[in-house]
Amino acid sequence: MKILLVAAAALIDSDDRVLIAQRPPGKALAGLWEFPGGKVDPGERPEACLIRELAEELGIVVKEECLAPLTFASHAYEDFHLLMPLWVCRRWEGFVRPLEGQAVKWVSPRQLRDYPMPPADAPLIPALIDLIG
Repeated sequence: MKILLVAAAALIDSDDRVLIAQRPPGKALAGLWEFPGGKVDPGERPEACLIRELAEELGIVVKEECLAPLTFASHAYEDFHLLMPLWVCRRWEGFVRPLEGQAVKWVSPRQLRDYPMPPADAPLIPALIDLIG
């Protein structure tokens, strides 16, 4: 089974809220809420992928030293296995703007369960609750 590596970020604002983005229509798992990030390209480091994806999707500049590894998800989908490390980021340059037509929301970690998420994202919530409350 093919292993797909996806890097994800828990962007945390000054009010200890986490940013989630809704998958747009036409994409797999459309309508579900997820942590921003994306597929790691061949030969790309996960941290570099995350910095690139956050700039492309949200228009923010993140420095690698501002990414702190928190946890990871490992989930078997029907035709591939997803491995998704999650980094916490509390500092970035610029303002979050949804550049790909996706909806975004800032929510407290305890509210994350109120938003339907892909099967790989939901198991990441307890680590954020433990970290932030």
